Amino acid sequence: MKQILNNLYQHKRLTRTEAKAILIDIAQEKYNDAHLASFMTVFMMRPITADELGGFRDALKELCVKIDLSEFNTIDIVGTGGDGKDTFNISTMTSFIVAGTGQKVAKHGNYSVSSKSGSSDMLQYFGYEFTNNENELKRHLEKANICFLHAPFFHPAMKAVGPTRKALALKTFFNMLGPLVNPSSPQNQLLGTFNLEIARLYNYILQDEHTNYGVVHAIDGYDEISLTGGFKLFTRSGEKLIYPEDLGQETIEQSAIYGGNSVEEAAEIFKNIIEGKGTEAQNSVVLTNAAIALQIVDDSRSFENCFETAKDSLLGGKAKECLTKLVTN
Repeated sequence: MKQILNNLYQHKRLTRTEAKAILIDIAQEKYNDAHLASFMTVFMMRPITADELGGFRDALKELCVKIDLSEFNTIDIVGTGGDGKDTFNISTMTSFIVAGTGQKVAKHGNYSVSSKSGSSDMLQYFGYEFTNNENELKRHLEKANICFLHAPFFHPAMKAVGPTRKALALKTFFNMLGPLVNPSSPQNQLLGTFNLEIARLYNYILQDEHTNYGVVHAIDGYDEISLTGGFKLFTRSGEKLIYPEDLGQETIEQSAIYGGNSVEEAAEIFKNIIEGKGTEAQNSVVLTNAAIALQIVDDSRSFENCFETAKDSLLGGKAKECLTKLVTN
């Protein structure tokens, strides 16, 4: 690792093959915490290349505990995290709303690194028990329309660096990787990134795959559609800059989607929204994300139609029913 770090400090780049080999070694716990922290820090100080991100992704996909959910037409809705915005759990809430419409969701997630509550923190709080058993996950999909894939149960490399990431409490290239390495390889994906450069890298990587995808980045820094301003949406058909008014929505204040100071506070906000007691701003944000997700699955549907379907799921109690079924499985 010393030689690797010396090369990187001299502004050298990794080839895709080198990046893959290093991450395999990380998964096998060949490096100490100090070396790991130094290695991760490099990619916080300069942009990661497509070859580096692709190589890291190749390693994680090769090493992961694979599950076959191909009999279901699933979607994953997940952001990189690391935007430092401390929002409530928008992608997790969106996932349950989409599940409530009847669309199957294979949600990939992890504990929080840079915010108060990640998707894994939230689901664990509500009593969900993580599993990587394929039959059990299929049963969750059949019963609740959603299953949850807790990243450390599927990715040994992520597990190996968990303590170092937690100690750093900053976004690292693992934040960039998470949304790209869902072990079930869903047919549809709505992915959010904390910066525009990563969104473009995602778009470049996903162009070569046979999936329906949308990559979003809010211009003011959110890794999801925040409605606090415009956002970029990348799909196979191109790149768009979309403003809330383009979707018939109002621009909201950043404080309106704050997520609290603890997992408990975040869970209380989550519970209020899923029970149909969310504020207008909270509801608008999650319903907009859900509508875009539904459009990714079926691009023949209008945003307005998808928004109404999502609204029926949330305010009609269907999203809450999916959460209840999942955690009482």
